[in-house]
Amino acid sequence: MSTPAKSTYDESSFRVLKGLEPVRERPGMYTRTDSPAHIIQEVIDNAADEALGGHAKNIHVMLHTDASITVTDDGRGIPVGLHPDENIPVVVLAFTRLHAGGKFDKRSGNSAYAFSGGLHGVGVAVTNALSTRVSVEVRREGKVWSVDFANGGERIGDLLETGTCGRQSGTRVRVWPDPRYFDAPKVPMAELERLLRSKAVLLPGVKVTLGIEQADGSVTTKTWSYPQGLAGYLTELAGNAEALVPVYATEKYADADHSDFAAGEGAAWAIGWHAEAVASESYVNLIPTVAGGTHESGLRAGVFDAVKSFIEHRALLPRGVKLQQEDVCGRMAYVLSARILDPQFQGQVKEKLNSREAVKLVSSMIRDPFEFWLNQHIEAGKVIAELSIKQALARQKNAQKVEKKKQSGVAVLPGKLSDCESTDLADNELFLVEGDSAGGSAKMARNKETQAILPLRGKVQNSWEIEAGRLFANNEIHDIAVALGVDPHSANTTTDLSALRYGKVIIMSDADVDGSHIQTLLLTLFYKHFPALIAQGHIYIAQPPLYRVDVPASGKKRPARRLYALDEGELAAIKDRLIKEGIREDAIEVGRFKGLGEMNPDQLRETAMAPATRRVLPITESFDGDTDTAKLFNLLMGKGEASSRRAWMEAKGHLVEADL
Repeated sequence: MSTPAKSTYDESSFRVLKGLEPVRERPGMYTRTDSPAHIIQEVIDNAADEALGGHAKNIHVMLHTDASITVTDDGRGIPVGLHPDENIPVVVLAFTRLHAGGKFDKRSGNSAYAFSGGLHGVGVAVTNALSTRVSVEVRREGKVWSVDFANGGERIGDLLETGTCGRQSGTRVRVWPDPRYFDAPKVPMAELERLLRSKAVLLPGVKVTLGIEQADGSVTTKTWSYPQGLAGYLTELAGNAEALVPVYATEKYADADHSDFAAGEGAAWAIGWHAEAVASESYVNLIPTVAGGTHESGLRAGVFDAVKSFIEHRALLPRGVKLQQEDVCGRMAYVLSARILDPQFQGQVKEKLNSREAVKLVSSMIRDPFEFWLNQHIEAGKVIAELSIKQALARQKNAQKVEKKKQSGVAVLPGKLSDCESTDLADNELFLVEGDSAGGSAKMARNKETQAILPLRGKVQNSWEIEAGRLFANNEIHDIAVALGVDPHSANTTTDLSALRYGKVIIMSDADVDGSHIQTLLLTLFYKHFPALIAQGHIYIAQPPLYRVDVPASGKKRPARRLYALDEGELAAIKDRLIKEGIREDAIEVGRFKGLGEMNPDQLRETAMAPATRRVLPITESFDGDTDTAKLFNLLMGKGEASSRRAWMEAKGHLVEADL
């Protein structure tokens, strides 16, 4: 009788992923896998970065009949010499190493691209890893060089000099995406055309061409060029929608003496108001941010301040009407192109900008120029004011209806709840705050109009195995339920949320072990007894920063500043940027927050509560008794699971990054 093979756990159990192997193992961590669109975008972005730097005038993309794609530019050509540290040709390094490229050496001021897609990008190495073959041709300094890659990024052959090119320069990259890694093997044509059109809009003087090979060998082409820039593009997006005011388009960037921002940072924009809804678009360093982000928040803030000032100076606002940002910007269409030195994106595919400073950057760039434009175009200003006031009146009328509906309620709100004034569910937010100290700061930091604070004294009871009828024996759970206006319910029942008093419920706890425990207990409560709130997207977790960065004044034009970093990676990016601005590293003071209670109200408002600058994570989950989520909650929170928990911790404990 043979004995079963033993499962060993020793040095040989650890597998080290080398080179591009991590990308092939977990492609979804590095790119979108619905189609090869994003890995092709990485190549197009490289060509666009050359054009952004003023080195290329033409970008050409060819779709071949064998499903491969070629991207060609007439830029400087990727360097082909040996890297001084790695002793490998730079062009090979770019296609075989993650986080290698001309966008990362910003500290020494020797970056090839001051404004590029950001430090989260992993570049064309991911394109190489997820392709059956990549062929690169570089024209540089009078010579033509070629190198090929295959089998998921492995170089086949050396970098070879294959000819001469005179004064021509540029890079040609042909990619054969590996269909094994994508749901659909081809790049969606509409998405590719939208991307290329946007590059033409955002790169003045650059011609962008798309060629499509046909089965008979012919090629059909499309070329994009926008002599009117963003204004012409917004007009095209509007189509037949009637323009209520002329499109306002201009740009503004910081100069070398700017007190708050690096030279070249700023934005270009086109904004307009139309009779019908018009799609808007935004970009950061030419990267489309389809999910928006902080630069869009800055645009809205700047426009709102300018319009509000215009209305107040002319006494156009009726008595009793309070203007809000959405009243002004809800009907606004825009194309925004921001330039930021070290953009921080949410996720590798760069769909949403998270850089906190982008709010102040864009709002400060647009506010004064737009207010000046309004005063130069008074009739257009009055049209925008009339639209905004009309929207504010409609919103207030709707809120009054909701208020009457709620007056029939008999529940007495908790005494420790600092409620908000508004009754508009879309705007109202309830912050569940750890501790009375942080609760006090949050009360001073909040917007009393739309934000309510409920401080939690101590830890909420573990409610995983508590029956719904016994929940209210716990005072904290009772107060949360009464404040929300929703009774406990199960995932399998139809739940009426018409009495819900807040559109967002935001858990705000310290960034330590106790704070994580409180988050877990509250998520257990909502997942088990208020699942409809999660299912309908009402629950969020605040992400207050771990670090405060104090920057000293440097000259009369650069006053002292205070910045915030969410984590170690963002702290490093901020330091890199400051050093590039000329700030000595030993002059930068970094402080670590031990908890929310350490923050003063202004800091708490800016970093965790103000919608324009805070970071919050939405909580979503499908409810099914057999889901992994339900099983994990039962393992972690069930009273009879102690032995299973111990085994789970022994197996997974080394993966935890605990801040003890």
